[in-house]
Amino acid sequence: MITAKTKQQPEVLEAVIIRFVGDSGDGMQLTGTQFSDTSAMFGNDIATFPNYPSEIRAPQGSLYGVSGFQVHIGSVEVSTPGDNLDLLVAMNPAGLKTNLHAVKPGHTIIVDTDSFTKKNLEKAQYETNPLEDGSLENYRVIEVAMTSLTKEALKSVEGLDNKSITRSKNMFALGMVYWMYDRSREHTIDFFNKKFKTKPHIIEANTKVLNAGFYFAETLELIPNAYTISPAKMRPGTYRIIMGNTATAWGFLAAAENSGLELFLGSYPITPATDILHELVKHKHFGVKAFQAEDEIAGITSAVGAAFAGDLAITTTSGPGLALKGEALGLAMMIELPLVVVNVQRGGPSTGLPTKTEQSDLLQALYGRNGESPVIVIAASTPANCFDYSYEAAKLALEHMTPVILLTDGYIANGSAPWKIKSAKEMSTIKTNIVNEVKDNWNPYDRDENTLARNWAIPGTAGLEHRVGGLEKDKVTGNVSYVPENHEYMTHIRAEKVKRVQNYIPDIKTEFAETGDLLVIGWGGTYGSLHSAVKQINEEGYKNIGLAHFNYINPLPKNTEEILTKFKKIIVCELNSGQFSKVLNINFNGFEFKQFNKVQGLPFGNTELIQKFKQLVD
Repeated sequence: MITAKTKQQPEVLEAVIIRFVGDSGDGMQLTGTQFSDTSAMFGNDIATFPNYPSEIRAPQGSLYGVSGFQVHIGSVEVSTPGDNLDLLVAMNPAGLKTNLHAVKPGHTIIVDTDSFTKKNLEKAQYETNPLEDGSLENYRVIEVAMTSLTKEALKSVEGLDNKSITRSKNMFALGMVYWMYDRSREHTIDFFNKKFKTKPHIIEANTKVLNAGFYFAETLELIPNAYTISPAKMRPGTYRIIMGNTATAWGFLAAAENSGLELFLGSYPITPATDILHELVKHKHFGVKAFQAEDEIAGITSAVGAAFAGDLAITTTSGPGLALKGEALGLAMMIELPLVVVNVQRGGPSTGLPTKTEQSDLLQALYGRNGESPVIVIAASTPANCFDYSYEAAKLALEHMTPVILLTDGYIANGSAPWKIKSAKEMSTIKTNIVNEVKDNWNPYDRDENTLARNWAIPGTAGLEHRVGGLEKDKVTGNVSYVPENHEYMTHIRAEKVKRVQNYIPDIKTEFAETGDLLVIGWGGTYGSLHSAVKQINEEGYKNIGLAHFNYINPLPKNTEEILTKFKKIIVCELNSGQFSKVLNINFNGFEFKQFNKVQGLPFGNTELIQKFKQLVD
């Protein structure tokens, strides 16, 4: 018998970490996204981590087929999706088994009891039912027959088959969590009305189930009262929740607008980079030309052609695609054309772990081409600053007339965070090297004396006709040259051009400490984890630990060596086997770079980082 409870004021929490898990067809990504968006609308700081199998529909009930979505919301600074869970919503036994280790003892687990059948327990390799054998005694377990209650809520809705009814149970779970954390249902109901505007029975079904879960949670004695998380204190401005891939696409849109060029994307779909293509296709009204090529090679060579023709040209890919693009990237470097290659890194090698994150393409980005073939390499570090670094990648390519590789990764590309919407005034200007008029004694490889960037003569401009191709160029005319001394000169000038980018990028700055016992070094998408861990360990009394996080990899900031000299010990933390550590050893061989590496397809956790840091300083 369920009795109604007296309404209590919600208990105020600083932050909460929630994970939704189930089969890949259970709608966990949608459920987590709706909770995240609703919390962002409320004003919470937020970080998310979608985690799903590579198969489109993995075997139902299997351990490796579990799809999850983790969200960390707070009234305080949130820089990672968090480690240990306050709430786990498990829609099946496999989801419970693979995620139970992450739940804090004494905290809450919600399970759909209808899914705990003998068959599903066997698939999850349970010998006994964990809901009955006492193995969950250290947790507050809320057992809910979600599938049955969903069917009951929808028995009066016409036009739904049994499969559609069952699939709606994720909204029952979402409704319960909305009540538990004092969230409004309005945003999600608006989402139903927009997404399913031509299917009113789907709108009715999802709304009914969402409300049913909300009111069911209100009656449960196992949930003594609701919690709430106050809005976070953020800089004034207009914010929106944004995913890293979306931010990357928007950064290129802004760069095209500010440079006065049309944007061309030549790309081949590949996980986890495809959403950049999906996003840019929506913006033809901004002059975007998006071309889905038949393969990775066609994607980049079309972009090289577009760069030659005067567009801001980009191509997007992941690790295997970057390997295929190597020769054409060398061509763009040889011709000295502006081109941006976005590599959203994933687990490798080969097909590897296509839906999991990794940082193992760094050495490929730096050296994965034949011959002496230097290009600029930079890396974004959060979902929100993917906007800034895609804009910066375009600016560097256009102003220095050389390809730029922008590295992101699956963690920040699929993750989301609040992003303060920028105005055009906040963004730096972009100057191109386009030549609009014929000058006396003009040559295509005349160079700017500061950047060494060559002229950019657009085909069809009278008097600026010239040749391009993959053969070595004469240093002035651009004609084919086999002169040995010319080849050596051009090799050095292309390298020096990239090196001089140091004069146009910011110095590296340390956080938390400028000198001390330990310098933690990271790059790219590990920023949130490292920032959170170093902040926490400083708050625990270790005041001499600093963080230096690199976004510019080739070239490195000019003051890098100066920063390294200020700390007694240095540790480089990467989601690979030590690639950036190798780069630092090559450039600064007088230092000892200790390593902390993880290659599991998962981001760093706070606990493991802090434990390692304490070992070094103690």
